[in-house]
Amino acid sequence: MSTQQSQAWSADDPRLSRIWLRKELIASGLNDRSIATMVAAGELHRVRYGSYVNGDAWRRASETQRHSILVKAVVRRANADVVVSHTSAANEWEVALWDRPHDVVHLTRTDQAAGRREAGVLQHLGELRDGDVVVRHGISVTSPTRTALDCACVLDVEHALVIICDLLHRRLTTLEELQAMEKLMSQWPGSLGVRLVLGLADPGCESVGERRFLYLAWKQGLPRPEAQHEVTDEAGQRYRLDFAWPEHRVWLEFDGRVKYERFLKEGESVTDAVLREKRREEEIARLTGWRCIRITWADLEHPERTAAKIRALLFPTQRAAC
Repeated sequence: MSTQQSQAWSADDPRLSRIWLRKELIASGLNDRSIATMVAAGELHRVRYGSYVNGDAWRRASETQRHSILVKAVVRRANADVVVSHTSAANEWEVALWDRPHDVVHLTRTDQAAGRREAGVLQHLGELRDGDVVVRHGISVTSPTRTALDCACVLDVEHALVIICDLLHRRLTTLEELQAMEKLMSQWPGSLGVRLVLGLADPGCESVGERRFLYLAWKQGLPRPEAQHEVTDEAGQRYRLDFAWPEHRVWLEFDGRVKYERFLKEGESVTDAVLREKRREEEIARLTGWRCIRITWADLEHPERTAAKIRALLFPTQRAAC
């Protein structure tokens, strides 16, 4: 088992707060009544039965941070040697999860005994090989590669694609590593769809929205777009396009509020960023002569309609013939 860390959590990160077990609080001089009083006053928060955390830390924690705290509580009280796995491990690797609940902790037993499910905890059965487990922030977690494939075995294609593209984009794993492990897991339950997900995965997709569009394009039978296509102007200035179909002279930008907020310059408002993006679009159109289509999160909820708009731009002669 190795130790692997990415960016360290800040000292005041609520996920670093100690998990207190009931027996530890009792040993410190408290009793059940005083514990209940502290919970009612907000000094402590009961994470789950017999496990507590500082109340202020819990209130400050985001949904994903609270899941990490819950994971620590579950691991502390586990009656068997376990490793945090599947979507809980993805959360520990700070993957940008989409549309996934955070109320169930996923674990894999190290003894290969049959997994079981109890309130808020799902134990999986699976062989853990050398390199599959690392220590991250003090707990045993499946490696990014193993986490990606575990998730692909239990999730549908779209949700698995979002996770795997995130891990690839952040270079926590590679397609070669995923493909090598996929061959070893080919007989596992749920593994039939893994190869499909790996065939769709693209490390160039930078956001959940872009990853979901990649799935939409495949599902709706659109030509596969090229992610992060680059265009260079006369002065050497490079422009990266979210997606492009160079052979059709069309590119696509995924618009989300986070996209504009992330790239705000000092003193800019979101409106300023939108206007700057408009000027950028005009410059790219001048350089390439291509047409641009923009989609939003709302467009992803209407895949057939969105694909029809894109198809009309990609194949204008077919539309004219109709």
